[in-house]
Amino acid sequence: MENKGGKMQRPKKASKDAVDASVAAVNERVASEVARRKRIVRSFPAAPFEEPLAFAKQIFDFGSGETVQKLTLFDHLSKSPESGASRQLIINAGRYGLIKGGVQADKLELTPDGVRSVDPTMPPREQARARIKLAIEDIEIFAKLYDRLLGKALPAKAALVDAAAELGATKESAEEAVDTFILNLRFVGLMLTLSGAERIVSKDIALDKLPPSLDLAPAAVQTSTSGSASLVTAEHAQFSTTCFYITPIGSPESEQRKHSDLFLGSFVEPALASFGMSVVRADGIDKPGVITKQIIEYIVKSRLVIVDLSYHNPNVFYELAIRHMMRLPIVQIVRKSDPIPFDINQMRTIVIDTTDIFTLIPKIASYQSEISSQVRRALENADEVETPISTYFPQLRANLV
Repeated sequence: MENKGGKMQRPKKASKDAVDASVAAVNERVASEVARRKRIVRSFPAAPFEEPLAFAKQIFDFGSGETVQKLTLFDHLSKSPESGASRQLIINAGRYGLIKGGVQADKLELTPDGVRSVDPTMPPREQARARIKLAIEDIEIFAKLYDRLLGKALPAKAALVDAAAELGATKESAEEAVDTFILNLRFVGLMLTLSGAERIVSKDIALDKLPPSLDLAPAAVQTSTSGSASLVTAEHAQFSTTCFYITPIGSPESEQRKHSDLFLGSFVEPALASFGMSVVRADGIDKPGVITKQIIEYIVKSRLVIVDLSYHNPNVFYELAIRHMMRLPIVQIVRKSDPIPFDINQMRTIVIDTTDIFTLIPKIASYQSEISSQVRRALENADEVETPISTYFPQLRANLV
């Protein structure tokens, strides 16, 4: 639009109307989100444990562990005790069992478990026990999820959300419950990266990673923390449901250890999930004694053996030969960069291309399926396993006495 002087005239009213409409839309979305969150019925605190724990620590530091006046505390913290954020801190700290006294109380007091959780003079393991109790064990939905997932790799989030709903979380709160649960697990040390995947571990393992103290409770000193997912002894192994994973392990932080962890967590365990089998690696055998004897016992007794030929490790080939002699179900895998030796190249071997991340990641699911298919066929034909030894000596078979 032009005025009499030929200059463009700005459509001020139209521009203002657009801004007003935009602001109104934003306000409407904010109001809708606030209303939605208010409608959510939660059976768990509305924040991860770390946040109210920090608030409990402020109470402890301010009052040296004694009861404190709420107004005086928040004045010291330069916060309004009546603000929404302050009220939510008090509510969440109460729901986690860290404090006594709600938003209407004049005084706030730490519970005995709350004191143990924040008192710096507490032995590390006792403090960790208190935090695990408050963050996971005392919250019913979290305790149920933890019991279901203990010892397993962290599943896909969608599966966790379904599990939370099944265990009692409302449809609207299930995803939030899972997010809070995962953050709490990590914070209290119940989720660790082992064998190339995040796994939910026992309280004993979490406590065993802490510095020693005068706390001599036997539960805290029974379990080793190697890189494998679970620790078992040959004496107590259920060989009928065990897959022994023969692989070059290497020293901690070595390339071979990282390779083994990656293959175990990304290919072997997911491929075996539908078979109801547990996977044991040599560093997961938790028993004093001659390790070679225990490894051989797993090789000759396990229902299935998966062997990784990568790196041409001599120990791997030695153990492979023993399994070939037993003529029991076996599946071979190898990274693409390692040629398969002539003596065993007639056995089907699954080749996994690890050239680069762009090549590997798109094929993860297909590699899992290929391993699952081979496992299925191996188990279905457990009495007719063909190996290089059986090819030339068909009547030769080793038997356990």
